[in-house]
Amino acid sequence: MRFGLVCGTCGKQKPFDLQGMKCGCGGTLSVEYDLERVGRTLTKESLQSRVTSMWRYEELLPVTSMAHIVTLGEGWTPLIRLYPLERQLPLRKLWVKREEQNPTGSFKARGFSAAISVAREHGVRKVAVNSNGNAASALAAYAGYAGMEAYVFLPKDCPGLIAAECSLYGAFTCLVDGFIHDAGRIIQDGGREQGWHHVGTLKEPGRAEGKKTMGLELAEQLGWKLPSVIVYPTGGGSGLIGMWNAFMQLKRLGLLMGDLPRMVSVQEQGCQPVIDNMERGGPFVPITSGVSSNPTGMRVPEPPDGELIVRVLRESGGTAVAVSPEEIRCAQAEMGKSGISSSPEGAAAWAGFLRLLDRNWLRPSDEVVLFNTSHAMKYTPSQPDRLPVVKTYEEWKRRRA
Repeated sequence: MRFGLVCGTCGKQKPFDLQGMKCGCGGTLSVEYDLERVGRTLTKESLQSRVTSMWRYEELLPVTSMAHIVTLGEGWTPLIRLYPLERQLPLRKLWVKREEQNPTGSFKARGFSAAISVAREHGVRKVAVNSNGNAASALAAYAGYAGMEAYVFLPKDCPGLIAAECSLYGAFTCLVDGFIHDAGRIIQDGGREQGWHHVGTLKEPGRAEGKKTMGLELAEQLGWKLPSVIVYPTGGGSGLIGMWNAFMQLKRLGLLMGDLPRMVSVQEQGCQPVIDNMERGGPFVPITSGVSSNPTGMRVPEPPDGELIVRVLRESGGTAVAVSPEEIRCAQAEMGKSGISSSPEGAAAWAGFLRLLDRNWLRPSDEVVLFNTSHAMKYTPSQPDRLPVVKTYEEWKRRRA
């Protein structure tokens, strides 16, 4: 087989598996490819005639047969140079990667195109995810297209339009009295009885690999020379982890020129476990109480592998920064005036970027890419229509009976 799994902590290898993404040592497993084989067909020349979607990098995605691919046209999103803003700032170049132009309006489409394709190849018929919003609507869309049953569990303060979107895509949608990890516990408790394939962050091999294509794409769009800095809004962290893996693979394939970027995580004040752990060092400590940030994709008190996020930031020479709700609102308005419909997460990337400028962490010679992960309209205030609210799996089961 052209790919398997490897532990990022101890280096242990094992055959590819659909579930169980934790090694015996506690490290997270990721997909490892036969890069010598990949390099025979994935070349700069071959890419020139390929489909303009994330599946142009099919050799670096964990699907054996292309007949199992589930795609709605995700990937190859625009990389826009922000010339007017750039001229006002003390740095060399500034871009925004417009992930809001993916199907379902967010970068989550990449992860679920890959995850549902992998699941389809392994005969899965029922999928479930816990999400703050955009992952749920993406799963609902891709599962619907693949003819699978989808079950999504969202915190009850999830943006109403996103919850409604999940239902419109045909997913069995339920609100949870708690946070994203509480929603995940329902899936964990009911998974065996219900036959759910859990496609939560780092619970299976596909999502991080799909998000990895943001890094592959960025390298190709910039002529195989990466920017100095990537600023990325961070919740569960699979996008950040996936992109770093992509850069490592491209480096080993000999496709990249120059240095790797300094990676920056941005979170909202009130739920900033990555920032807190970057500052304190030692084993990663999740947030267990006192969460006060807004219900966005950044609100993940217990990242599935926070230590790996911190390791990527440190290996890259990067950092993490927290921004306030007011900074996010101002950034959203400023991006809107520049023609970019930004989600709170994308606006947080801009706000974090401004913080780094104020701290002189960014250099005049830096070339910076900001990621706008979703569009603004998905967060328009709205109440979900008559969706059940539960606290535990047993309560969900009683409501379904």
